[in-house]
Amino acid sequence: MTDSNEELGTIERRGSSFEARLERLIPHGTAEVWAMLTEPAKMVEWLAPGEIELKKGGAAKLNFVDSGIVIDSTVSEFEPEQLLEYSWSGPGEPERPLRWELAAIGNATRLTLTLRAPDDEDIARSCAGWEAHLMMLLAAIEGVPIKFPFERFQATRESYNALL
Repeated sequence: MTDSNEELGTIERRGSSFEARLERLIPHGTAEVWAMLTEPAKMVEWLAPGEIELKKGGAAKLNFVDSGIVIDSTVSEFEPEQLLEYSWSGPGEPERPLRWELAAIGNATRLTLTLRAPDDEDIARSCAGWEAHLMMLLAAIEGVPIKFPFERFQATRESYNALL
């Protein structure tokens, strides 16, 4: 289990899909957080090798070499340093929109991640995976990248399952 449910995001059923929302307050400016989300050299430190064309209709490609998962999608929403959305899926897979929103809060950034997935998928697993990747992002932005925190993944998956 996690230390506190305050760390967990929220999950809501919306018709035939789930929508999950995870938030973090990051003690860095929006330009730094945006770079972590969009620059290939920084994305590899916490997410995966890949590239995202920073324009609506641009390509969003990520390659999770260890797991064999390939994301090959299109940017559906884009506002520089504020909003980036693409589907967390590959060709032939259902749409799983992933939306990153950044808001300046003083010298910090509120990062909001919204994930939608079909209701026949394991949303607790998806949320737990993103919790782990957000932990990796927070470490990488501090200059100390970490490997995928599997214990965090397991604990938060249990916690998200308990919410459903």
